[in-house]
Amino acid sequence: MVEWFDWFVYASFATYFAGAFFPSGNPTAQLMNTAGIFAVGFFMRPVGGWLLGRVGDRKGRKAALTLTVSLMSASAVLIAVAPTYAVAGYGGALVLLVARLLQGLSVGGEYAASATYLTEASDPARRGFASSFQYVSMTAGQIVGLGLQIVLQRTMSDSALHSYGWRIPFVVGALGAAVVFYLRRSMLETEVYAEDTSGAEERGTLRALWRHKREAFLVVALTMGGTVAYYTYTTYLTKYLSNSAGLPKETATLVSFTALIVFACLQPLAGALSDRIGRRPLLITFAVGSTFLTVPVMTLLRHADGYWPALGLALLALVVVTGYTSINACVKAELFPTGVRALGVALPYAVANALFGGTAEYVALWFKKGGVESGFYWYVAACAAVSLVVYVTMRETKDLDLTRVKAGQEAGAGSGESSLTPAS
Repeated sequence: MVEWFDWFVYASFATYFAGAFFPSGNPTAQLMNTAGIFAVGFFMRPVGGWLLGRVGDRKGRKAALTLTVSLMSASAVLIAVAPTYAVAGYGGALVLLVARLLQGLSVGGEYAASATYLTEASDPARRGFASSFQYVSMTAGQIVGLGLQIVLQRTMSDSALHSYGWRIPFVVGALGAAVVFYLRRSMLETEVYAEDTSGAEERGTLRALWRHKREAFLVVALTMGGTVAYYTYTTYLTKYLSNSAGLPKETATLVSFTALIVFACLQPLAGALSDRIGRRPLLITFAVGSTFLTVPVMTLLRHADGYWPALGLALLALVVVTGYTSINACVKAELFPTGVRALGVALPYAVANALFGGTAEYVALWFKKGGVESGFYWYVAACAAVSLVVYVTMRETKDLDLTRVKAGQEAGAGSGESSLTPAS
């Protein structure tokens, strides 16, 4: 929760600090500058996925999780103390950029380490339910961030928020990350990892991952539509309702806050459902809904004139997105053997997020600046359509055995493909 609080408050408070680091002028242009730095953080995620995925496979899931939160704490401190444009010119933007790069490294490894840990530590019959709590905690980070934003909006003047109030969440994030660092040091390693007998020299290497290249490309493709939709209806939603629909910032923030609470509650329900009916039905439901509903939902949101219409539409969109978010962690972890599981989830997922999730907000603002905002709606729908093809053609992963490690790696070494033998 703390990790993703730090990651998302950058986006939710961008409307307040955009003018602090860049010259005054067009508010949309300032947002594009901060969104560009937001996207740069995503492009560091593949690097973080490789480095920290390697740590997770070679040193353990606990070591990777401890390192990720250390990097996130450092980045939060940097943003909290970054000088403004009036004080240091573009020097403040440079500090912001460095902090975002550290955040990208951190989150690049955090997703895979937590997805792998949750999947390996849970009962095989309840992996969908257990892994769904990854997005519960991720969304809880957003909820806490938005809740803090609502409190600050109601206790501070707008000018104070633009002046210094936006620094408060980053101070809170840095302190929270320090607490999490202490907690993670006492975590137990998963039995699946501790009992893995695969060669230590092969763990977490790109060579080993290449033997499972089909699964790696599958992770990129199945992530594409989900990550674009997720970031559209979470991080970008508040700015969209404020900057495009014309709702007050306070109303837009409250809509996102309420919708995300419901969204978090849906994750375990959908995860448990996947343990009964499989992962593919939920993924296909998400992709069909996102392909055909994105354009009408975004168009109606553009004309939402109050809290309740905007909330209803946001909830509709997030219910659809739940088909992806609730189970994507375990689906990806179930594709790989233990010795390369953290890297196998981290690197391709981070690549997909860098190309699609991290750029979603920037692409949306680019279409808006170009006067064709509806083009973004079609872009989101198209990404979902690509993933739909993947979901329809991929095999079910629910019954795959996570302990199939050595046989899978030996089969991969001989044939260039991995063994996906169902559990007995």
